[in-house]
Amino acid sequence: MIHVQNLTKRFADPSATVNAVDGVSFDVRPGEIFGLLGPNGAGKTTCLRILSTVLKPTSGLAEVANYNVATHPAEVRANIGFLSGNTGIYDRMTAYEMVEYFGRLYGLDDETLQERIDTIFDTLQIHDFSDVLGSKMSTGMKQKVSIARTIIHDPPVLIFDEPTLGLDILVARNVLEQIAKLREQGKCIIFSTHIMREVEKLCDRIAIIHRGRILAIGTKEELEEQHHEQDVEELFFDLITEHDRAKALAE
Repeated sequence: MIHVQNLTKRFADPSATVNAVDGVSFDVRPGEIFGLLGPNGAGKTTCLRILSTVLKPTSGLAEVANYNVATHPAEVRANIGFLSGNTGIYDRMTAYEMVEYFGRLYGLDDETLQERIDTIFDTLQIHDFSDVLGSKMSTGMKQKVSIARTIIHDPPVLIFDEPTLGLDILVARNVLEQIAKLREQGKCIIFSTHIMREVEKLCDRIAIIHRGRILAIGTKEELEEQHHEQDVEELFFDLITEHDRAKALAE
């Protein structure tokens, strides 16, 4: 459902060229949550922005739902839902108006749109504040509406970039539960975070990315066996430290 091969993204300025994504390869299957784990500046968000067609790759291949992100961006956008921790909510629109607006952007007819809104609002428990303006919503309400507008068109591929950033523990737990339910529906999901507990609890496979490169990829059990470490946080720290040490010696 997602196929990435030797993906590269370079950013140039007058002083240097930076490889934000440097030869990244991975695949994500339907009914799977694929964790993309890395420190700030590792290349996670750049990679996800390429997959969501916000950025064009410098080289390499990225396909979503069998569509090339560079040559068929409209088809890719029709097949994905993207949610980040800083997804904006329109202050002057109610929860209902906002989700309805995005449904119409995706071309849903009136009957299908109403059915989707009713189902999603039931699942996320939005009915109680469906008429509340964005400016009056709590952080938890805003995140529920963000999820609703992300999935309103029932996309087969979902990308979550730091979806629990800034949320309290109760709201964050609810968000993670909703993502797990989407996996049960057969969705292909990329979940990017720096919170180790979320990775351990939610992800079927994990890729650790640093300085634009994938350092390790596999299930939690596979990575623990390969690197002789039973704690994901320690494994993550060891891989990052070892990579930086090797880079410093090479320089």
